[in-house]
Amino acid sequence: MTILPPETRQATPVFFFYALPALPLAAIALPLYIIVPSFYAASFALPLEAIGAVLLAIRLIDAVTDPVFGWLADRVSSPIGRRRGFFLASLPLTALAAFMLFWPPADAGLAHLAIGGVALSIGTTWTILPYTAWGAELSGEYHERVRVSAWREGTTLVGSLLAISLPFAGGLESADGLHGLAWIAVLVVTLLPLTGILAAWRVPEPVDRSVRRLTLRESLSHLTANRPFLRLGAAFLLNSFANAVPASLFIYFVTERLAAPGYEGPLLFAYFLAAILGVPVAVWASSRWGKHRAWSVSMVLACFVFSGAGFLGEGHVGLFATICVVTGLLLGFDLALPPAIQADVIDHDTVRSGEQRSGLYFAAWSFITKLSLALSAGVVFPILGFAGFSTTAGQVQDAVALDTLGVLYAWLPILPKLAAIALMWRFSLDRAEQQRLRGELAR
Repeated sequence: MTILPPETRQATPVFFFYALPALPLAAIALPLYIIVPSFYAASFALPLEAIGAVLLAIRLIDAVTDPVFGWLADRVSSPIGRRRGFFLASLPLTALAAFMLFWPPADAGLAHLAIGGVALSIGTTWTILPYTAWGAELSGEYHERVRVSAWREGTTLVGSLLAISLPFAGGLESADGLHGLAWIAVLVVTLLPLTGILAAWRVPEPVDRSVRRLTLRESLSHLTANRPFLRLGAAFLLNSFANAVPASLFIYFVTERLAAPGYEGPLLFAYFLAAILGVPVAVWASSRWGKHRAWSVSMVLACFVFSGAGFLGEGHVGLFATICVVTGLLLGFDLALPPAIQADVIDHDTVRSGEQRSGLYFAAWSFITKLSLALSAGVVFPILGFAGFSTTAGQVQDAVALDTLGVLYAWLPILPKLAAIALMWRFSLDRAEQQRLRGELAR
């Protein structure tokens, strides 16, 4: 088994092979929250309120599974390493659960959505935690951690492009036959095992810097006492919620508020294509100003640009496309920089606790991500329902429903983003502090 010293600088092929599994994992995440709710509502006549409740319940289950799998990811070893072995063992469940949820039978209902959603949530948690911990430990150098994150998140965006192109190309009008969401099911069940095996073959296992082992209770105690993590986690939750609200409402905003059905796919494609271009800009900006300051500036710009969407209405597709491109560029910062800051936060904990617990920290990270997505669905869908918004095809929406949709989509996200900026602008763990921590770990 190849063990990677944490200060070793890696060649580009290592980052390339490490990033490959992010493509099928992205093809799981995006449809689950953007396409699955509207697809199940339209195809199986399920109310949006019930779908939102199911998604929120699944996230509550994650409150238990995330810390357990994070703790196991730091403890379970195998002949090929604790990160690679635990990651490979998860792939069958994740791939099969995605296939089940994205290619439902003709008589599927709320129970199928709930069972498939729970299985997929457990599987992706099991897959992503050792995978992201693996990436956080590939390098101990401040800026190279941004490169690792950028490769993974850039590949995630490529997977997102496929995830928004294939469903609309294959059609979402009916749950019969090989529809667009079923195309995603085939892609995931094929590519996830293949890319996972390639990554385990070509990417080395990081060294474990632990000098002691903590119980789960001790681990959680150290985590909750880690002030930089609490600050970063709060900012990440606020910003993720701000991003999840428009993601949950995107299809309805385009088809109903802009009255532009058929433009959902091209607009999402432009958004994620711009985000791919934004990732190298984020890498450059972080090297110039530091990770937390570059991220904060990007959030300020996003608030300013996205607020314009609230003034758009029927026929304003061109203006909305411009907003999608600019905010897509800024999404590259949201994706590349916070996980790299998280890797530095883990160093802070390792120095104080004596155990390198990247798995547990990314379990908390994963839970925050899922909670933000579920909160968005649990908050905005009931409000839309109370405002009289109808998901019935061909139903004419009244002015109150459309205005509520516009406010939720464009202006609600600004408040949590501003709070996230306030938390991160003077973040204490900068390049100098991270280098000091690495010196303590080396000693």
